[in-house]
Amino acid sequence: MRNAIKLSVFLFFAMVQFTIAQEEEEDLGTETVTVTKAYTPTISDAFKIKSVPNLNDSIVLQKKDIEYNIFSVPVASTFTPAKAKASAVKRMPPPVLFNSYASAGGGNPANIMAKFYTSHTIDRESGYTIGLDHNSSRGDFDNLPLNNIFSDTRLDAAFKKRDRDYDWGIDLGVQHQLYNWYGTEEGFFSQPPFTNILLDVDARQNYFMAEGGAHVNFEDSYFKGAKLQYRRFWDAVKSGENRVIFEPSFDFPVGEENFGIRLKADYVNGSFANADLNNTENTAGIDYGHLQVGVNPSLTLLRDDLSLNLGINLVYGLDTQRSDSNFYIYPAVTASYRLVDELAIAYGGIEGELVQNSYYGFVAQNPFVSPTLTIQPTDNQYDSYIGLRGQLLPNLSYNIKGSYTAENRKPLFNLNPQHSTRFDEKGYTFGNSFELFYDDLKTLGIFAELNIDVNRNFTLGINGNYYNYNTETGNPAWNLPEVEGSLFLDYQIGEKWFMGANLFFVGERKDFSQIAQANTQPFDFPTTIITLDSFFDANAHIGHRLSDQLSIFVRASNIANNNYQRWANFPVQGLQVLGGATFKFDL
Repeated sequence: MRNAIKLSVFLFFAMVQFTIAQEEEEDLGTETVTVTKAYTPTISDAFKIKSVPNLNDSIVLQKKDIEYNIFSVPVASTFTPAKAKASAVKRMPPPVLFNSYASAGGGNPANIMAKFYTSHTIDRESGYTIGLDHNSSRGDFDNLPLNNIFSDTRLDAAFKKRDRDYDWGIDLGVQHQLYNWYGTEEGFFSQPPFTNILLDVDARQNYFMAEGGAHVNFEDSYFKGAKLQYRRFWDAVKSGENRVIFEPSFDFPVGEENFGIRLKADYVNGSFANADLNNTENTAGIDYGHLQVGVNPSLTLLRDDLSLNLGINLVYGLDTQRSDSNFYIYPAVTASYRLVDELAIAYGGIEGELVQNSYYGFVAQNPFVSPTLTIQPTDNQYDSYIGLRGQLLPNLSYNIKGSYTAENRKPLFNLNPQHSTRFDEKGYTFGNSFELFYDDLKTLGIFAELNIDVNRNFTLGINGNYYNYNTETGNPAWNLPEVEGSLFLDYQIGEKWFMGANLFFVGERKDFSQIAQANTQPFDFPTTIITLDSFFDANAHIGHRLSDQLSIFVRASNIANNNYQRWANFPVQGLQVLGGATFKFDL
C-alpha cells in the first residue's frame, strides 16, 4: 500500500513539471549562434578485452572430475561361428566327346553309304587320323541299254606333330571310282550298224588314285613353311598321270608392313593309250607334260580400316612334249575397306594365274570324259571383281559381288562324236562320253548371298549367280549355265532332333552331238545342237539322337523325282530315300 502511494505522488509532480515547461517554451525568443571551427569527428581504435573477468556468482556450478573403473568378469561361452560357404554355380555338363564314329545306311535304288573316322592322340604334341568314305548305287534306269551302276570309295590317313617353334605332318590317300558311260541317245542300239553289238559293249570305267603329301610350318622365322604333294592317277584303259607340286613361302617384315614371297613348282605328265575320238581310227595315243615355275612377291599393308595386298604373279610355263615355253605376268592385287564398322565392307581385286589342268581334275568335274583328252593349261589372264559384304543385323549377313574374267584356252565339255567304224576296248565311242573343247572366254558375273543365323540351332542361307559369256569362236559356252542358285538350312530341334535341307537350281546349258565320218575333217562332221533344260534338285534329311553315342537318320534326294540331265544323255536317278545310323565310340 505504501508503494502505491509513493507512485501516485511521483506521477503528480511529473505532470506539473511538464505543464510548466510547456508554458515557458512559448516565451522563448530568437538567438544567433556563430561556429568558429568546423566539426571534425574522430574514431577511436577498437580494443579487445584480453582477460576474461572473474565471475563471483554462487549460482555457477563447479565441474568435478569423474573417474571410471572397469571391473572385468570372464564369461564362459560355447558359441562357435559357422564357416561361410561359396554359393554353388549351376554348370552345364561338358559334352561327351568320342574319338571315333561309324555311319552306315541303305536305300533305294540299291544305294549304300558307309563312313568311318577316328582321331588318336599319341602324346601332347602328335596324333593321327584315319577316314573312310563309301557311296555306291546298284540301281538301273529303265529304258537304258547300258549299265549305270557307280561306286566311290576313298581312304585317307594323316599324321601331325607340333614342336615349340614349328609343326609338320604327312598325308596319305587312296581312291577307287567306278562309273559307266551309259548316256546314249534313245534308240541308239536299234539303228544299224549298232543293232548287234550291244551284248559286247563294256561301258565300265574304273579310276584309281594314290597320293601322298607333307608340310612343315615355322614360327618366328623368315621361312614360313613348305608343302610337297605327289599324286598318281590311272584308269582301266591304260591311261596314267603323275603330278608333283612344291610350294615354299617366305615372309619378311618391312617396317610396319609385311613382304611375302610364294614360290611354286608344278609338274604334270601323263599319257592316254587311245587316240582322240575326232579321229576315225584308233592309231597313236596321246602324251602330255607341262611344267610351271612361279614366284609371287607381295606387300601387305594393314591400316585401321584398310587392308591392301600389292603383288604380282610371274610364271614360266613349259610344254615338255612340244618344247614350247612361255613367260606369263599376272596381277595379284586385293583390297578391303571397312566403310561402316561391320555393316559395310567394300572389297575388290584383280588376280590372274596359269591354271594347271589334269586328267584327275577333269574326272572330278565330269566322270564321263573319255580317256582320249588333250590336256593344256588355262591362261587365266585376269579375274577382276568388286563387292560389298557386311552384317545388317547381328544374325543377318550379306555379300554382293560383280566380276569380269578373261581366260585363254578355257576347257569346255562337249559330247564326243558317234563312231560307226571305231570300236575301242571300252564302250565310249557311241556319243556317250565327253571331250574337251578349248576356247577363249570372257565372263561377266554377278553374285549375291544372304545368310541368316537366328541362333546356334538354326541357320539359313541363299545365294545366286548370273553369268554372261563371250567366246572367241562365237559358239555358246558349252555346258556352262547362265544362272545358278542354291538354298540351304540346318535346324537343331531341341536336344534330340535335327534336320536340314538344300535346294539347287541350274539353268539351261547347250551342247552338241556329232557323227564321225571317214575322210572328213572334224569341223565338217554332221552336228546337232542340244539344249539341256534347267532343273531343281531338292534334298532333305532328319535325324534323332537316341543317346550320346547312337543316332538314326533318314535322307531324301531328288525329292521332286525329276530325272533331269546334268550332262547330255545322262539322266540322274529319281527319288532316293536312304536310312541309316551313326555310332560314336572311343577306339
